Amino acid sequence: MTRDSTPGLLVLHAVRVTGFADTPVIARRYGLDAVTTEQVLRDAEARGWVEHTAFAGTEGWSLTEPGRTENERQLAAELTRAGAADEVRDVYRTFLPLNALLLQACTDWQLRPTAGDRLAVNDHSDPTWDAGVLHELACVERALTPLADRLGRVLTRFRGYDTRFTAALARARAGDGAWVDQTGLDSCHRVWFELHEDLIATLGLDRHAQP
Repeated sequence: MTRDSTPGLLVLHAVRVTGFADTPVIARRYGLDAVTTEQVLRDAEARGWVEHTAFAGTEGWSLTEPGRTENERQLAAELTRAGAADEVRDVYRTFLPLNALLLQACTDWQLRPTAGDRLAVNDHSDPTWDAGVLHELACVERALTPLADRLGRVLTRFRGYDTRFTAALARARAGDGAWVDQTGLDSCHRVWFELHEDLIATLGLDRHAQP
């Protein structure tokens, strides 16, 4: 049976997976109302779990180290209650080789090696090269769907990664290449980055650890 997470966990975790975001973005991440989100953030700020900063016209929330520890504590307790640690860990093992494919595809979207420069920037003048990258992303997309389904059956907060990835890939295929890798959009790379962060936070790992 799928478990719903508490608003307190969801707000703190939204800060974790987005990295740095303002209150409306954090609220939208898990479909929470802005008032509740603001209240949870202010309480978390008082506890030293999050901090609000502003620079260069941008402002938002980020986790402190104590907040990161608290987030992982809450996630571990939730996973234990759900009795789903083995399932999430198995999904993560399957995720890792896909992660390598996704990272390579994003690298190939940004770079197109030439005989004289292996780090030449991809100017997207070669449709065959770009089509190959989009094909690789489509392979990742197909593999992601059953993984997202397995995760979504465990915890509701895991739902949506596959549909977001599919939507971003559709935009890229329609001609807007920014939806492959731009961090300011809900791009393929952005969605994948959040999923990776979600998995390692849930399992209490780091990005270089093996489960």
